[in-house]
Amino acid sequence: MNKIFGRCYSLKEIKHSYCPGCGHGIIHRLVAEVIDELDIREKTIGIAPVGCAVFAYYYWNFDVTEASHGRPPAVATGIKRCLPDKVVFTYQGDGDLAAIGTAEIIHAANRGENITTIFVNNATYGMTGGQMAPTTILGQKTATTPFGRDAKREGHPIRVCELLSSLDGACYLERVSVSNPKNVLKAKKAIKKAFENQLNNRGFSLVEVLSQCPTDWQMTPVESVKWVDEVLSKTFPLGVVKSQIKEHE
Repeated sequence: MNKIFGRCYSLKEIKHSYCPGCGHGIIHRLVAEVIDELDIREKTIGIAPVGCAVFAYYYWNFDVTEASHGRPPAVATGIKRCLPDKVVFTYQGDGDLAAIGTAEIIHAANRGENITTIFVNNATYGMTGGQMAPTTILGQKTATTPFGRDAKREGHPIRVCELLSSLDGACYLERVSVSNPKNVLKAKKAIKKAFENQLNNRGFSLVEVLSQCPTDWQMTPVESVKWVDEVLSKTFPLGVVKSQIKEHE
């Protein structure tokens, strides 16, 4: 009998600490599968964020370092420029990337750094109690917007892919989700393309992953995946936002 499913070499055999129903475990698995399939585990270096995924180095079975809040793109830039043969990626949440790290990601993309970014958007500050994030959608209730986000008071949600799409250095930007099996497969395809872009020296690639956060959304896991499909993805439409791959081929 052929074995069709098993643990990735790029994942350690330990239990993770994420909340039940959280999307991080799925996304970690997808990143690990892609690294195994591309046979790049021995030369991959990840940069973990400050946030729920701060302990990512406990789970991935390759080199992972930590950066100050919002600074993974700067750390990735330094590592990649010093070690251009390595495959370097950042793994960041919306608080890390779209709030404190806004300048870092914009300038890394604008410079066209040959790195990969996996951006996990769950529309909230997950680790610190569910406060409003830059990606919190209008009307969404959080710990700091108990009556729902109001554009006049808190501004509009930031669409990172669309924001970066105007930058000439950004090669590939796609938004996916892990809300159902079909979307999980699409997410893996996008993550693999982002890593392949780096291997082919095409420049900066970012995959934004809409991820469920049942705990801070105060929903069941089933309700949270439905909310991603029926509500969150209306503010953040899935699909390729920018691709310059053909121009490089």
